[in-house]
This record gives sequence, structure tokens and C-alpha cells, in this order.
Amino acid sequence: MNPSLDLARFARPLLIGHRGYPAICPENTLASFEGAMQAGCDMIELDVTLTGDRKVVVIHDDTLDRTTTGKGPVRDQALEEIKALDAGSWFDARFAAERVPELSEVVRLTAGRCMLNIEIKESAFEADFPVDAIEHQVVKLVKTSGALDRVIISSFDKRILERIAAMDAPPAVAYISGHGAEKSLLKMLLAMKAFSWHPRFKVLTRDQVDMLHAAGLKVFPWTINTRAEAERVLALGVDGLICNELRVMRAD
Repeated sequence: MNPSLDLARFARPLLIGHRGYPAICPENTLASFEGAMQAGCDMIELDVTLTGDRKVVVIHDDTLDRTTTGKGPVRDQALEEIKALDAGSWFDARFAAERVPELSEVVRLTAGRCMLNIEIKESAFEADFPVDAIEHQVVKLVKTSGALDRVIISSFDKRILERIAAMDAPPAVAYISGHGAEKSLLKMLLAMKAFSWHPRFKVLTRDQVDMLHAAGLKVFPWTINTRAEAERVLALGVDGLICNELRVMRAD
């Protein structure tokens, strides 16, 4: 496990904002991240990929169509073109000024305020692993910005995580899956010295949580939308909840 990320100071399970606070703001925007922090989140989960000119931007989809006024693959357009797009009015007209953020903007915004769970999209994987591959860029930013003690880098693609884990003094890494944990998954997590496992909450059982905890790993399930779902998952002994609706989760 990565020793640089210390969760011991938290007496309760972490409240993790899924793409910020998407129940009240357009997802993966600075407004959404600000809203999540104001709602009292401990950590923000966000998604990153590369632009056509190889800049790291925060967006969930591989295409621009759903959450911006642009069209086509993110990977086909330069940062300057993407920055000119409206990334908020699809949600509500009052967010028309929101833009697709660079990861560096989010790291600055959250400094001293909350932790980050940076998900690298599977589609950003490059087999030839160039010097400016997304793994190199994200890790360099985390280190140079002094964010090593508040960042988890996660992915559905184990190859991305294995590359990061093999780096010198890497950030904490976490594997995301839509299926439950078996011994083979645990073996993979231990081999990459993972910090945590992020499963779809519907597949989670108490036995899985206990197995991960016995091996020294944390469990952060996704995506919880109601208080009833939260209570069911908390009863399994998880270490945090990745949620869309934050104020409901904080009702204690």
C-alpha cells in the first residue's frame, strides 16, 4: 500500500463526489468540484484523457457531444478548441460559462481543501507508452504540485495502473471494476501494491470487503445515489462512498 496517503485521520467513511457534485452542477467542471467541496466532500472523483495536442483534460466521455457544445472525439481536437466550448449549458443555462478543465486547474482548485481520485480512461492507454503518455503526465503533475499525499489514481485498465505502480515513488493506485472480488483480483491488487479497490456497489458483499481489509486495502464503491443505498453499503464496512448526491449522504 502507498504510505503517502493517510486516511487514519478520518473517523468515518469518506464522502467522495462522483465527477464533483453532478446532482446540482454539470459534471467534471470547476463549478461541480467547487460545489462538492462546499457540500463537505472529503474527496472528488474525476475522469481524465488526452486532447489532440496531448494535454490532460477532465471529461468522462471519449467524445465531446454529451457534455459540451462540441462534437467528435476529444482526442481529435486541440486544447484551445476544446477550451472554447460551453461545457455547462447542457445541464442548465446558468452554467454556460463553464469550460472543460485541465487537470492542473483542478489540482490547484482543490489544494488544501480535499483529496482527489483521478480516473484515467481506458481509451487513453497507448501501447507504445511514449514519454508524454498520460500516465507520465498525471504522475508528474501530482508530484510537482505537492499533491502526492492527497491523490489516488484509478482506472478500469490494469495496464495503466501497473505502469504507474512501477514508477519511482508513485502515487496511490486503485483498480475499478464492475464485478466482485475473487482471489485472482486480490492477487493482482497486491502485485501492483494498490491502495484501494473501487467496485460497482451492487456487486459488493461483506465477505469481499473483509477479504480486502485483511490484505490492507481500502474499498470505495460506486455510484451511490440514495440514502437507502448508502446505508446498505455502509453496513458492509466500506471505507467511503462515491456519490452523485452529496447532501443526502451527509445526513447524519
